Amino acid sequence: MAADLDQTPEPPIVGEAATVVVLRDAPAGLEVLLLERLSTGSFGGAWAFPGGRVDPEDAGPEDPQPEEAPRSEDSAHDAGASLGASPAVPLAVPLAVPLRVRRAAVRETREETGLVVPQDSLVPFSRWVPPLRVTKRLITWFFLAPDPAGELSVSADEHVDSAWLPPAEALRLHAAGELQLFPPTWITLDALGGAFSVAEALAAAPRPPKEFESFQLSGADGRLEAVLWAGDAQYGDPAAKGGARHRLWINSLPWRLERST
Repeated sequence: MAADLDQTPEPPIVGEAATVVVLRDAPAGLEVLLLERLSTGSFGGAWAFPGGRVDPEDAGPEDPQPEEAPRSEDSAHDAGASLGASPAVPLAVPLAVPLRVRRAAVRETREETGLVVPQDSLVPFSRWVPPLRVTKRLITWFFLAPDPAGELSVSADEHVDSAWLPPAEALRLHAAGELQLFPPTWITLDALGGAFSVAEALAAAPRPPKEFESFQLSGADGRLEAVLWAGDAQYGDPAAKGGARHRLWINSLPWRLERST
């Protein structure tokens, strides 16, 4: 039984990152590019999408600071519906993706895969604020992008393997314990499961992008049981008794997404 939410003092956000979900059409339907990371370093041993931190050189003199404005209840509901999830109502959401984040998305994809994704092909998909237990907290934008059809050349200093997989197959392998994922990757794969083609996936991308500010739910023994997002009755209040759910149970395989309709 889940007992407590992490009450650790909040470490600061230390930067931004970009993740690119490269999509291609295959005879059996939509496929995504996944990279297996080295066992050391960030996300060690996990399969993830190309991406990485925004570097100082990604910024330009014309870059404005990202403005923020309150998000209305209606826009939050629309974004949640597009992802097939309960509506999240964060305090604010950026009006636009900073240009530096888009530049980082293109650069990181090229460095990690050799694929040159045009900046104007990037479709914002989600924005992630990591949980408090993460020591290096980076706000991460996820983008969808069509495969630019170049030669795939995976960076050996960061990865050990790569694979084009249908989203449902990647989730099946994870459920079987054959492939390690982190929650943002799992949620993204699950959200793409209903699209048969690249065109369908791009058309279904939520506008504005869905925002996930993650909170971790631990059991009485201190072990992590679930990741919660806004809309869950216990989000920010472990003593709440309501039945609303927007959480991913990760305490055993297969992981289970629980959300109120």
